[in-house]
Amino acid sequence: MAKILKTDITDENLMKKTLQEEGFFNIFTWHDRAGTKYPEHTHPHYEVRWIVDGVLVIEENGKRIELHPGDRMESLPNTPHSAYCPTDVTYVCGSR
Repeated sequence: MAKILKTDITDENLMKKTLQEEGFFNIFTWHDRAGTKYPEHTHPHYEVRWIVDGVLVIEENGKRIELHPGDRMESLPNTPHSAYCPTDVTYVCGSR
């Protein structure tokens, strides 16, 4: 099950620095346009998505998770999920 942290952090550089200090790798910023959909898929690593701006909706295990600026979602490896962007969204990604 995803772990959701509500933070007040929306600074992209601070997010990246924090993730690097926590041992994450493959840290990058991703942008999606409103209406973007990702079908159900998995990732082989422990993953984090940290919202800089916009809204990202994740569906995992039949549960809808709506992420807003400052929200940080951490997911276990190989967890099936899908994603939808109701707005333009920018988020920082990392793997561990």
